[in-house]
Amino acid sequence: MLYHMTRGDKEFKDHETKVKVLKSENYITLAMVDDGAPYLVPLSFAYDEDKDRIYFHMAGKGRKLSVLKKNPNVWGMALQDHGYHTKEGSHLYASIMFKGKAVFIEDTDEKKHAFRIMADHLEADLEARERFANNENIPGTVVAYLDLDDWSGKKSEEVTI
Repeated sequence: MLYHMTRGDKEFKDHETKVKVLKSENYITLAMVDDGAPYLVPLSFAYDEDKDRIYFHMAGKGRKLSVLKKNPNVWGMALQDHGYHTKEGSHLYASIMFKGKAVFIEDTDEKKHAFRIMADHLEADLEARERFANNENIPGTVVAYLDLDDWSGKKSEEVTI
């Protein structure tokens, strides 16, 4: 069954706004399926605008890695929370929801590229950014990306992105 957004007046479809929402946030939430049960995790990430791809890294063991290896299909969300709109009975926000598939990166150069994108997105301090992007442990780190197969955006009318 194909669904449409109930509140079409809040929907945005342009790529530029999607990018602004992704680049403004440091965390996304990923929903996965673990042996038939839902599993949800928040994680830090970075968006690569050139490849329209989300990069993230994780520990070399643990539930998230195990679940993604069994079933790499995910649903995710990035949310800008602008707070409760007093006296209006509404909440101000902008969000994107997306479907994707986690792809694990094996190539060291591609992992270094991912870490550069994450460092530039997450680290304000230039020295810390360089340490993060050039970490000697990168080759052994588990790094993945999500290509955004399908996404939708929604925002409060009052919110300017």
